[in-house]
Amino acid sequence: MSNNRSKTAFDQMKYEVANELGIDLKHGYNGDKTSRENGSIGGRITQKVFEQYTGKDYKK
Repeated sequence: MSNNRSKTAFDQMKYEVANELGIDLKHGYNGDKTSRENGSIGGRITQKVFEQYTGKDYKK
């Protein structure tokens, strides 16, 4: 059951990050997004997770 909560938390973070970056991410299919847009979302998620883990802020 904790796996479902993890997936839900990850999905929530994904949509929050997309919104921060100004990317219109829909629930469901997003195959119309560019590699750059998807990479920006994934990169920012990785950065946020790392910041939470280390307690350091690495924003530019």
